[in-house]
Amino acid sequence: MTDHSAQTLHIVGGGMAGSEAAWQAANMGVQVVIHEMRPKVETFAHQTGNLGEMVCSNSFRSDDDEQNAVGLLHWEMRQANGLIMTTADQHRLPAGGALAVDRDPFAETVTARLKAHPNVTVSYEEITELPADGNWIFATGPLTSPELGKAIQAETGAEALAFFDAIAPIVYAESIDMSQAWMQSRYDKGETEEERTAYLNCPMDREQYEAFIDALLSADKTEFHEGETAGYFDGCLPIEVMAERGRETLRHGPMKPVGLTNPHQPDVKAHAVVQLRRDNALGTLFNIVGFQTKMKYGAQTEVFRMIPGLENASFARLGGIHRNTFINSPTLLDAQMRLKRKPNIRFAGQITGVEGYVESAAMGLLAGRMAAAEILGQELPEVPQDSAMGALIHHITGGAEAKTFQPMNVNFGLFRPVDGLKGGRRGRKDRYKAYTDRAKAAWQAWLSNFS
Repeated sequence: MTDHSAQTLHIVGGGMAGSEAAWQAANMGVQVVIHEMRPKVETFAHQTGNLGEMVCSNSFRSDDDEQNAVGLLHWEMRQANGLIMTTADQHRLPAGGALAVDRDPFAETVTARLKAHPNVTVSYEEITELPADGNWIFATGPLTSPELGKAIQAETGAEALAFFDAIAPIVYAESIDMSQAWMQSRYDKGETEEERTAYLNCPMDREQYEAFIDALLSADKTEFHEGETAGYFDGCLPIEVMAERGRETLRHGPMKPVGLTNPHQPDVKAHAVVQLRRDNALGTLFNIVGFQTKMKYGAQTEVFRMIPGLENASFARLGGIHRNTFINSPTLLDAQMRLKRKPNIRFAGQITGVEGYVESAAMGLLAGRMAAAEILGQELPEVPQDSAMGALIHHITGGAEAKTFQPMNVNFGLFRPVDGLKGGRRGRKDRYKAYTDRAKAAWQAWLSNFS
């Protein structure tokens, strides 16, 4: 294994969290080695050996830093010179109020910037054990290799928890029938015309919707492997699982028809609408929003071609499903994200039980700074709980109920209430603004420790 000197930080995994951790620590003057097993050891979901590769979606979700918790997290990462956010801004695609990126150039830029950093080395190898000495961050993500998974399980003494992430299908734009589909963001959201037309919409009447639900329910699904259970994370439920929960579920979820007007038939209100979002800067690829699935490939093409406008759809990638590994962080990690039984090891990213690219990168940002401060002998005050970063890290390192611990996106439910503000839907706008104002002040105060 590479240099074990007391001054080197070893980061295992070059995804969102590992890349961000490396960038933050390197910028604080620490020598960093990123250990990445791809492309030598492949995973089910990755296509390349690039650092920061996006596998599930190309969206970082809402960019609204005043009314949305994930948008606030974007803001905090930009304030901290986050590699993932600055690169995302560089390769941004129109997506209404969301931050979507051109995934290949994004990962290529993340890789190039890290490799060009004088304090960063990338070592392509698989790490299969938890080292006894040296400074380490394990950011191996949802696709932690089986060997390393066993080592983590042996060390923590806890049953490794697993759930499944599902991948939505991607369609070639040229194969979509635009005499039936149209471009419009829900409620015409967005500053520019491009953003107001960031989504492609396919309408369904009641009969088409009912037939679609029937086909979903009866389609061939992939089987689970022995020992795997279908404990889905609710934010990434396969559409057929949603359909099984009730015939109207999809109409109130990813297929809701609200905020959209069909220019081909302006007087006809669609019963349901399937939305597709641009998946690359060229606009040649679109992913079907919220359509993660575990249907078999043949069934997918049949069922998805029932969607009006997609009768002749050609797929760049069909949906899939993969196992996702995460640890019970509330019982295993201290407030500095260190493994209590082996404090030379930190965990970061999705393996800690945060869900989503942004949340993973955010935990990488914190772990990178914490590890670098420790190596440099600096005292860091606790991450303020009122910031989005603080709300998340507090949740995974003790705020969550260990017995029922499940992966979590950042959300205002993780924030401490603001005194004097009324609850309920009515007061939501003022409440969210109060949360974000308070968070920004707390985060900037914490960052001033690094100047």
